Amino acid sequence: MDLNQYIDHTLLAAGASAAEIEKLCHEAVKYKFYAVCVNSSRVKYAKKVFSNSEVKLAATIGFPLGGSSTESKIIEAGTAVRDGADEIDMVMNIGLFKDKNFEAVQAEIEAIKKEIGDNILKVIIETCYLSDEEIEIASRLSMNAGADFVKTSTGFGSRGASLNDVKIMKKVVGDKVKIKASGGIRDAETVRKYISLGVERIGTSSGIKIIS
Repeated sequence: MDLNQYIDHTLLAAGASAAEIEKLCHEAVKYKFYAVCVNSSRVKYAKKVFSNSEVKLAATIGFPLGGSSTESKIIEAGTAVRDGADEIDMVMNIGLFKDKNFEAVQAEIEAIKKEIGDNILKVIIETCYLSDEEIEIASRLSMNAGADFVKTSTGFGSRGASLNDVKIMKKVVGDKVKIKASGGIRDAETVRKYISLGVERIGTSSGIKIIS
C-alpha cells in the first residue's frame, strides 16, 4: 500500500512563511504526496512553486472556525480556484449547525460547490464539537449538498480525528462521498487503520515521518 498517495501534505500555521510553503511544495513533489493543503492566501505562491507538478493543490476556506459569512466563503473559494487551487477544504458553519439551521448549512455548501464547479470540495465538519448523532447529520448534509468529501477536523479544534468519527461518517455516506481524516494523525499504523475503515485521504503535517 503506497501511503504517500493518501496524504495531503499540510501547513496551515498562522505564521507559515513563504519559505516554509515552498519547502512544503518541494517535499510533496519529492515524496509523491497526493496534494498539499495551504491557507487560501498562499495558493498563488504555491502554484508558482509547483508549475508542472502532478501534486494537487488544496486551499482552506472559512478556516479554522467556519463562522465567516457565506458570501465571504464563496468569494474566498472562487478566488482560490482562480489562483490555482484544485481542491477546496471548507469549514462548515458550526454555529448555524448547532442552531439546527440545517437548511442554511446545506445551502452554503451547495453555493460553494456551485462556485468551484468541477473542483473537489471537502467539507470539514469539526467532529470534536459534535455528538455522534450530529456527525451523522453533518455527513448527510454534506453529501446532499454535493460535496466530494466529508472531512473530520481542522486540526485546530479541541481534538483531531478519531476512528469512531470515521465509522459514523462511513455508515452515512457509504461509497457516495469520500472521507478525509485529519488532525493528530502522525504515524503509519494509524494511517492504515483509517484506510481500512474506508478513508481515502489523510490530512497531516507528519507525511514524511509517516512514509519513512
